Amino acid sequence: MQLDGTFQTCTVSLGIARFPNDGTDFDTLYRKADMAMSQAKTAGRNTFRFFDEAMHAQLVERRHLLSLLRGALERHELRLHYQPQIDLHTGEVIGAEALIRWQHPELGVVSPARFIPIAEESGLIVPIGNWVMREACRQAKAWQDAGLPRFVVAVNLSAVQFRLPDFCQTVADALTDSGLSPDCLELELTESLLINDADGVLETVRELKALGLQLSIDDFGTGYSSLAYLKRFDVDKLKIDQSFVRDMDRDADSAALVLAIVQMAHSLGLKTIAEGVEHEHLAAALRSLNCDEAQGYHFARPMPAVDFEGWLRNVVALPEDR
Repeated sequence: MQLDGTFQTCTVSLGIARFPNDGTDFDTLYRKADMAMSQAKTAGRNTFRFFDEAMHAQLVERRHLLSLLRGALERHELRLHYQPQIDLHTGEVIGAEALIRWQHPELGVVSPARFIPIAEESGLIVPIGNWVMREACRQAKAWQDAGLPRFVVAVNLSAVQFRLPDFCQTVADALTDSGLSPDCLELELTESLLINDADGVLETVRELKALGLQLSIDDFGTGYSSLAYLKRFDVDKLKIDQSFVRDMDRDADSAALVLAIVQMAHSLGLKTIAEGVEHEHLAAALRSLNCDEAQGYHFARPMPAVDFEGWLRNVVALPEDR
């Protein structure tokens, strides 16, 4: 339709529940149709979904996990594991990515893929994200005070967390309270985050860079095709998605994409880091393409802080060990 001289497009997301298989009364049918509509929206909108019992099971599980997650911070069930990041050309440990884990007394280890989306939808990602930021900074400073080499700790950001009006102050407080130098903190952003509300995001990025920390784009290559934002946002590093890295030796297109990302990043003065490096031949291939850094099971799995410190002391010759 045309409104005030511009053309507007209206699309529809439909959820369908069928009588009598899905229910015999209006309230039941309406509730199940609403579940199906949510699935249609999740699938990209402008489509339809029929209700099935798997949707109901997923809803029940999500509600159960949400009720357990609400007190996880207070019960000290959340943990941070750290995965080292390696300079591909020198072998030096140049960073560590902080990865959240949920250790529930009955459920065991709950995958972040299960509880992070629930945390984002419910708003719990804000206190959880703030805790991750503060704990990662505290731990990084504690390692430095213990005589370990100085390196960068990387923290993933949620879009919900990033868009809070006081987010920059939260980051500044985490740095001040921990005593960690800003250049030892790296925040990982997503491509979609940089695209949406570009002007508002740009201002936040400028404030973060003014603090002196580093910014990287996570899972680069899987999001938007437009690269114009790389010119606008002062990021430091592109993180090449593991789906490209793991297929490099079997898929020429994946190898070509990795090479293109590395060359483009270097032409813009950015570094590159490849994730999901599980074998030495992949590390060698990345070196040949002049990729700067890497992380993955080939080097080390994510580890609790104590285990990470022990691992680091084994691979680095520290002054007190000589």
